[in-house]
Amino acid sequence: MPVSPVQPNTVRLRRTLGIVVFTVVCSLIGSGLMPGYAKDLPGMKALTDFQDVFVDLAEHVKPAVVNISTSGGAPASSRGDRFRQRPESPSSGSGVIIDKDGYIVTNNHVVGDATDVEVRLLDKRKFSGKVIGRDPDTDLAVVKITSKTPLPTVPLGDSSQVKVGQWVVAVGNPFGLESTLTVGVVSALKRENVNLSRYEEFIQTDASINPGNSGGPLFNIHGEVVGINTAIINFAQGIGFAIPSKMVQDVVPQLIAKGKVSRGWLGVGIQPVTEDLASQFKLEREEGVLVNEVFEGEPAQKAGVQPGDIILMVDNTAVDTPSGLAKAVAGLTPGKPMTLKILRNGEHRQLSVVLTERKDESETAEAVPAKTPESVLGLNIQDLTKEIADRLKLKDTKGVLINKVEPDSLADRGGLKEGDVIKEINRHPIENAEDFRKASDALKPEEGVLVRLIREQRGLFVVLNDKP
Repeated sequence: MPVSPVQPNTVRLRRTLGIVVFTVVCSLIGSGLMPGYAKDLPGMKALTDFQDVFVDLAEHVKPAVVNISTSGGAPASSRGDRFRQRPESPSSGSGVIIDKDGYIVTNNHVVGDATDVEVRLLDKRKFSGKVIGRDPDTDLAVVKITSKTPLPTVPLGDSSQVKVGQWVVAVGNPFGLESTLTVGVVSALKRENVNLSRYEEFIQTDASINPGNSGGPLFNIHGEVVGINTAIINFAQGIGFAIPSKMVQDVVPQLIAKGKVSRGWLGVGIQPVTEDLASQFKLEREEGVLVNEVFEGEPAQKAGVQPGDIILMVDNTAVDTPSGLAKAVAGLTPGKPMTLKILRNGEHRQLSVVLTERKDESETAEAVPAKTPESVLGLNIQDLTKEIADRLKLKDTKGVLINKVEPDSLADRGGLKEGDVIKEINRHPIENAEDFRKASDALKPEEGVLVRLIREQRGLFVVLNDKP
């Protein structure tokens, strides 16, 4: 049967630990009483009530937290391996039972490429679990077990209601130490750019998380799962990350139904709007997300999106970071129309886009040998040939290839690299070296130079400034 959420009484919730501890400590100092008499001091009743909140919580939630170990499957690769520490023990990680039918949520990197795992409960029961779905993009996975007797479960809470400073409890199996509970607070919300997964909106907490906690739940004081613990920064203390339960609620039903997640695909390359880019695009402030590339034949191109457009909203959701835009699009259903609100050349526009389903794409480009150089703005360039375009996996031969960047040149200080392909200068298309020379002749470096390029199959706008 599902475990009902813990409901602490009103008195407990109105008391804070800091006030209670301060009261008790002051009483001890003032009275000079021996520790054995501390239970009679003012404030001790409130402190005990506060403590009982966590005692009750532990009794309710720990039975639903499981130990997951794999046999034979390799761990899943991760973009953020420098953050993760994995134990040198038989335990691979943790999980939490969220459904009476035996569905367990854990991390994708806990189950790796295993198809079967061993699941151990607090009451020592062992089950053979089947990995029924994985989503590397959020680092979530679902394991299914079957039991002849009722399984303990816990409910998923609403992570959108979580606030910085509120109490949270992490439960898991750090270093194989089963059913370990730690207490802390929410340190921050919506952490992005941690480089752990494609779609990030982590809850950051100082509740102690260690190797083996991965896949285990992060609870609020009502016994609801508000996050799935996924990583720590291995050179720091008190910095852990949990996948918010809102993301779990979006992903898990699809993993249960079909073993994978279908996400909307727009077909653009994007980047943040920096201060320099905002100036080049005549923006009053840094806003929206800049489109630096539109992929041929994809939904964005069909809808009329162009490089240089600044996306402000997806349907009714404002976006101001690439990660925010990616999550907003991914959360929409492929095949259904959506509305993009964009800024193009200072004018606001609305475009209707019918998304397709995102598919994995190669991100590797081969090295290209240098050809005869031509020096312009500290760059040696050449026309693209079909052979070079094929090596770089480009769809056309328009643009010029950078095969050398002079040290301390304008291009070098602006971050241009060998192998970049320049497609535009100051919003003027560059199809060949002759276009590049003509555009370069009209440049005023002191005013900044806006370059659109392709780097490793991804578009990018770069501002070159004549500053040391």
